[in-house]
Parts: sequence; structure tokens; C-alpha cells
Amino acid sequence: MKQCIEDMREKEVISISDGTRIGFVSDIEIDTVTASLTALIVYGKPKLFGLLGREEDVIVPWQNVKLIGDDTVLVDYRIEYKERKKRGILSNIIEIK
Repeated sequence: MKQCIEDMREKEVISISDGTRIGFVSDIEIDTVTASLTALIVYGKPKLFGLLGREEDVIVPWQNVKLIGDDTVLVDYRIEYKERKKRGILSNIIEIK
């Protein structure tokens, strides 16, 4: 099956290791020396409608791409989430579980 880059942008990237929806393919990375794909790039989610920038982009190495379907791309990739700091006065008094 052949596809162009524009068709890849409509596909959602899902991790098979934990079922996480990573996002949509935004770009690809190509090695110009060997003319081969090296990675899929998923742009980070916008913060406050994009006014405060974006989260970090997710770069999935091409060897971690397991299956490209009609609507999704399945990858063997796990995102490392950073722990958010507690905010507000009540967070010091009440521990939210």
C-alpha cells in the first residue's frame, strides 16, 4: 500500500504498550543520505489555546512503528509524563488522591 505524507497527517498515533492516544502525525523525519524515514513527529498539545506555547513534541523512532492502518498508526512507544506540582492553598492542607 502506498501513501503520501498528507495522508499520514490524518492518522492518529496510538501506543500499543499502554493504549495511550499520543496525537496525530504532524511531520516525519527523513535521513537525506540514505533516503529513509527515521521518525514520526507528533506536535505537543497547545497550552491555553496556544497562547502559552505547546507541550514538548513526541518523536517516535521509525523502528517503533508497528502497523499503519486506515485511520491509526500503532507504535511501541511509552511517553514519560512529568509529575505536576500541586497548586493552591488547599493542596497544602488536603491531599487529593
